[in-house]
Amino acid sequence: MGELHASTDPTVTDLLVPLAEIDDQGVYFEDSFVSWRDHVQHAAAIAATLRARLDPNRPPHVGVLLENTPFFSAMLVAAGMSGIVPAGLNPVRRGEALARDIRRADCQVVLTDSNSAAALDGTEYVNVDSAEWAEEVAAHRDVELVFQSASPADLFMLLFTSGTSGDPKAVMVSHGKVGRAGQGMTQRFGLGRDDVCYVSMPLFHSNAVLVGWAVAAACRGSLALRRKFSASGFLPDVRRYGATYANYVGKPLSYVLATPEQPDDTDNPLRAVYGNEGVPRDVERFGRRFGCAVQDGFGSTELGVAIARTPDTPAGALGPLPDGVAIVDPDTGAPCPPGVVGELVNTTGAGSFEGYYNDEAAMAERMAGGIYHSGDLAYLDEAGYAYFAGRLGDWMRVDGENLGAAPIERVLLRYSDMTEVAVYPVPDPAVGDQVMAAVVLAPGAEFDAEKFRAFLAEQPDLGPKQWPSYVRVSTELPRTVTFKVLKRQLSAEGVDCGEPVWPIQR
Repeated sequence: MGELHASTDPTVTDLLVPLAEIDDQGVYFEDSFVSWRDHVQHAAAIAATLRARLDPNRPPHVGVLLENTPFFSAMLVAAGMSGIVPAGLNPVRRGEALARDIRRADCQVVLTDSNSAAALDGTEYVNVDSAEWAEEVAAHRDVELVFQSASPADLFMLLFTSGTSGDPKAVMVSHGKVGRAGQGMTQRFGLGRDDVCYVSMPLFHSNAVLVGWAVAAACRGSLALRRKFSASGFLPDVRRYGATYANYVGKPLSYVLATPEQPDDTDNPLRAVYGNEGVPRDVERFGRRFGCAVQDGFGSTELGVAIARTPDTPAGALGPLPDGVAIVDPDTGAPCPPGVVGELVNTTGAGSFEGYYNDEAAMAERMAGGIYHSGDLAYLDEAGYAYFAGRLGDWMRVDGENLGAAPIERVLLRYSDMTEVAVYPVPDPAVGDQVMAAVVLAPGAEFDAEKFRAFLAEQPDLGPKQWPSYVRVSTELPRTVTFKVLKRQLSAEGVDCGEPVWPIQR
């Protein structure tokens, strides 16, 4: 394959080829370390094992519902080597909802681990922690390393995200997008063989793949994986593995800052942190407390619109709008003047958005009129800097994850005492949203919070982040003349709405 060429986007395969010769760097996880050479060999065995299971006449798509383990990383390496396409399944989903995602992505096989399998609830799967799977892979452990000839446009992975309808869509992620992100972060922060990239964000999410895993591969340093993010475990992990770079999405900076401050907090190897949707004040505080450079960007899984902060960007702003990105009135398409909230769009086309898999209707909606509609709301200040202002439609951003209201509403309407339900976001005190539900009870019914919590716990397709934080009991829901619920009004009224509100804790 040779060296990477700056004139073209590297593929994931390009990033992986050199790793097969590296013995002194690799993957750290809990108390284990495996060299890149052995990791790549394991990935080749996984690819061979999967090839033996896959129907060659169908798309080579494999669902992965896994924690952040070396196996997940090896699966991504296997994909880059072989052309097998992983579909990152979101554990927020449950039961039939998750089964729908698996069908939509044309997954022939679903791989999971012991801690994740319960979410599948009836869907056939392979447990990669099992002795049977270990035997299958061991049969191919000495397979010859063969790297496919990939192009930047080739499909590398499918990553699910929520849309305005509330139903997740499988975003197509190419080799070039992942390779470009890994190489770009490596160059931005001057990373190399001596660096260790700490990844505790979930690998089913674009942030962890693009600016976590791919960065470790591109810089040819090491990867340190955390099964699940832990605020109290963050700094001990950084010191234990010698982590010099880390990524985040959403609240992790705030969670780490909430841990007790220590006089030796700056005594750590961390140099650079990159992520999205950090609380502006916490981005600055984190860098100062832990002695590192923190950069916060703006973008979605689709990456049809991406905005980068500049050194002169005011606190709280996303940054200046790049060429081709505009804020427009969602109804008229007219540009919004400073101070007026509108939708972020890419007027030049799709940007880095490469399409939804197997969803022509969603594609048509996203690219209506030949421009990319982000579904994100923002406004400009007089100097031309953009500020995030929420989400169009039914999106909620909870703990770094986009959630749709419709699937939650469908679950809540199973509760026998409720006749109407509207789910909408209210601001989280730190960053993002919390889930709130306004409900109308059946005649004669009274709201029983404990009974409702017990109901929620019994729902197999309701993920933990989908639980309502608050329930508002209303006599009627505000509606338009066409009988659509005015969710923006409910959201604006929030928790202090003048009607009974119950906090619902898990």
